Amino acid sequence: MKENKTYKFKSEVKQLLNLMINSLYSNKEIFMRELISNASDAIDKLRFKIISEPKIYKNNNENKIRISVNKDNKTLIIKDNGIGMSYDEVIENLGTIAKSGTKSFIESLTSNKDNNNQLIGKFGVGFYSSFIVSKKVQVKTRSAKLKKEEGVCWESKGEGEYSIKKIIKEDIGTEIILSIKKENIEFLDTWKIQSIIHKYSDHISIPVELQILDEKNKDLYWKQINQATALWTKEKSNISEKEYQEFYKYISKDSNAPIYWTHNKVEGNQEYINLLYIPSKAPWDIWNRENKHGLKLYVKRVYIMDDAEQFLPNYLRFIKGLIDSDDLPLNISREILQDSSLINKLKKSLTNRSLKMLETLSIKDKKKYETFWKEFGLVLKEGIAEDLNNKDKIAKLIRFASIKNKSNIQNLSLDDYINNMIKNQEKIYFITADSYNSAINSPHLEFFKKESIDVLLLSDKIDEWMMSYLTEYKGKKFQSVSKKDESLKKILDIKENKKTEKVNFKMSKFLENAKKILGDKVKDVSFTDRLIKVPSIVITDNDQISTQMAKLFASAGQKVPEIKYIFQINPNHFLIKEIIEINNEENLSEWINLLLEQALFIEKGTLNDPNKFINRTNKLMEILFNKNNNKIIL
Repeated sequence: MKENKTYKFKSEVKQLLNLMINSLYSNKEIFMRELISNASDAIDKLRFKIISEPKIYKNNNENKIRISVNKDNKTLIIKDNGIGMSYDEVIENLGTIAKSGTKSFIESLTSNKDNNNQLIGKFGVGFYSSFIVSKKVQVKTRSAKLKKEEGVCWESKGEGEYSIKKIIKEDIGTEIILSIKKENIEFLDTWKIQSIIHKYSDHISIPVELQILDEKNKDLYWKQINQATALWTKEKSNISEKEYQEFYKYISKDSNAPIYWTHNKVEGNQEYINLLYIPSKAPWDIWNRENKHGLKLYVKRVYIMDDAEQFLPNYLRFIKGLIDSDDLPLNISREILQDSSLINKLKKSLTNRSLKMLETLSIKDKKKYETFWKEFGLVLKEGIAEDLNNKDKIAKLIRFASIKNKSNIQNLSLDDYINNMIKNQEKIYFITADSYNSAINSPHLEFFKKESIDVLLLSDKIDEWMMSYLTEYKGKKFQSVSKKDESLKKILDIKENKKTEKVNFKMSKFLENAKKILGDKVKDVSFTDRLIKVPSIVITDNDQISTQMAKLFASAGQKVPEIKYIFQINPNHFLIKEIIEINNEENLSEWINLLLEQALFIEKGTLNDPNKFINRTNKLMEILFNKNNNKIIL
């Protein structure tokens, strides 16, 4: 038998322990929820192992969690007959808090001081919440596949080190002994324990028994203090809203109530129950696509695994809940989960169910849907490219900011946009930019604002990528306002068109000179009626890469294809009218290049040679005003 050995926690683990013990939780009773949850998980895992590896794992005892107190010693004991741990597993699971996520967790703690309860259970730190109420914690455990001589005792005061040794343990499972601090003795009262279990653990399917003293006979007896019924197997009419919310908190380790949920029992060719939730708050790691996510999987009410990601696509990774199937084999393996045609059918069904749940929420409660969109809208947008079969359903759920909404809040649906289209409008217009302010102030919008044509304002980094897949919705094609668009002619006033077509000789000559001066810097030079306050812009052909997409390529370190812009000039702008009168070829060349550089700067937000642009601007200002008579030189 190994001797008692003492190990030191790493420096960052000491920091985390100090945070948890001294300042982390405003609600101390949550430690009980975490330890009961861990015990329940241990029993669920053993039940699965007995089915999948019956030659190795056995347990002839009835599954249960037991809680007892010793007021004389001020100890609280929580015991389960679950899968237990070996010596090495104890070091791995209890000797390293949060594993690779420790630093991120500490950052989350320090930045969320007012709402740290929601972080319990994440990063594998739930067990350590016991130090909030305890001056010492002892864990006695034995793996269900090992002999009684291979039990393990782990002990720590939460002061930066722990000790571990092998012991003889007659029964399998884990026993946690908490030496309660003097200021927390309320957690030794049976009424308090019962209240906590009813609040947090009433819905778990494992019986929780509390040792009670019969005051009359002075005998101790065990009393079950939770319902111990799998909530999802009950009739929906018999489940209260509060029960649904508490069950969500249990399976998600989230202290916030969910926004919405759906609970369905499916019968027929496939028989299964699903209970799906939409959270109200995005987790800190929502953008880590490699992080574990997915549904809890049960087969015939037997727990199989957490984070079964095979049942929902990645863009729905925010959905929490479970699936309980009667059709899958009890000894299901991860290989079967990956390859089974049944799994694919279940995934298709659950994906449709999730999208339908979001659609229902968007109709029933717009305010709650706005909360959902604010938290998870960017994640849902991934689905446009990832799930072509459901692209239209996802597009229906996407929300946008727009010109007419006059706000950066994304709350306009595509259906609402189409309903508000003006006469002769054939397309859904949009603009992509680095920010909302860049989008709303873009000169590309001048014509659309004048004609009261709404334009979707897209400023999220994912938007340009998304729009390369979202090309049409309900028969209406999407059109970037920064690209060439012949359909605008149907919206323009016919008389105004005829007027602009009658270009006089000077203007025609100016256009010819501009093309000659710019040469292959641009694809073409033309006049446009789409501008009002600015003298010029650049646009691209529809078959060319957009400016925003080029920026995405560049930020990803990829080679950016060369963009040949079309340079468009506003013939009605006072500056253009003055420049047309310039006879000096050198000065004209400077002005044309300056106009192009201005247009490129507006479009790209940067220039290849800013210094050259500044020098050109200064030079023209010097030429523009004669120092002697302050007269404009043409």
